[in-house]
Amino acid sequence: MLYTSIKFRNIELKNRWVMSPMCMYSCEDGMANDFHFVHYGSRSQGGTGLIMVEATGVEPRGRITNHCMGIWNDQQAEELEKIVDFVHSRSESKIGIQLAHAGRKGSTWNNLQIPLEEGWETLAPSALPYHPSERIPHVLTIEEIREQVKNFKEAAKRAVKAGFDIIEIHGAHGYLIHQFLSPLSNIRTDEYGGSFENRIRFLLEIVDGINEELDGDTALFVRISGTEYAENGWGLNESVELAKVLKEHAVDLVDVSSGGNIHGAKISVFDGYQVPFSSQVRREAGVKTGAVGLITTPDQAEEILQKGDADLIFVAREILRNPYIAVQGSFEMKEDCFFPHQYTRAKISS
Repeated sequence: MLYTSIKFRNIELKNRWVMSPMCMYSCEDGMANDFHFVHYGSRSQGGTGLIMVEATGVEPRGRITNHCMGIWNDQQAEELEKIVDFVHSRSESKIGIQLAHAGRKGSTWNNLQIPLEEGWETLAPSALPYHPSERIPHVLTIEEIREQVKNFKEAAKRAVKAGFDIIEIHGAHGYLIHQFLSPLSNIRTDEYGGSFENRIRFLLEIVDGINEELDGDTALFVRISGTEYAENGWGLNESVELAKVLKEHAVDLVDVSSGGNIHGAKISVFDGYQVPFSSQVRREAGVKTGAVGLITTPDQAEEILQKGDADLIFVAREILRNPYIAVQGSFEMKEDCFFPHQYTRAKISS
């Protein structure tokens, strides 16, 4: 199954390998540069079915660090378009972008909050910092929440114009959308807090707004944290219920990660440790899912697909180590996979 195609709207991926979005912390003023061109372009030459561009801020305060990528203006989108054009013209890969807002986890460097004069005031659903030592974030008003929904929509519009095949909304890892989802970081008493329906409202408004900018030629994914590993926090049952709602709102795939919202949460990490979350969401919500988290070999990826635990395999650290994991896996499995004609002398034919 690893080298079979799959469609989302009119977008066909040639195989199930996905380069997971990973921050590179290498931008100035949110602008992609030559590093990003080489970084993403090289992975497309390795046969990966889908290249996901890193978490990209929908406004300046939406970045994790002041070296994170942005798409809040047209110039940033134009630089990203150069990468998109290369991937489309020189490979069989599709390319997506993850739209994000860091919320209370912004204005940091090396996991430490930087001074306000060097950074910015962070935003959150409630006046609760990620770590007790950090500044109290600004609590978003209803009007400001609507402004953030608009920021996501405008960012998606730019991404579509730049030619991206897939938009992914970052609703995981303790960033702004996840902060709204969790009852531990969202203690609001208005229509955006309290009940499950209220806590998911912000995400659904973003989904609906972005879908207004999409047609059949651009698909929509959402990344969630299946659990945040905390008592009375966001858990797998709520993730299943959210996935059911996202399916009703025309989300094509739920990318299931975990954690990130509760400082000091205890996480047991092992090969494929998040795959069971993807599996349960897929089976109980009836949605396509992506599995991510210490997936390192083609055999492991194939087993996940064969068991019906996921529809796509998101690979992070391993594809940093080996940009050609997809094509090398195809050699081992004797399957077809894109390989640049310039490199055919290295292709294993036996």
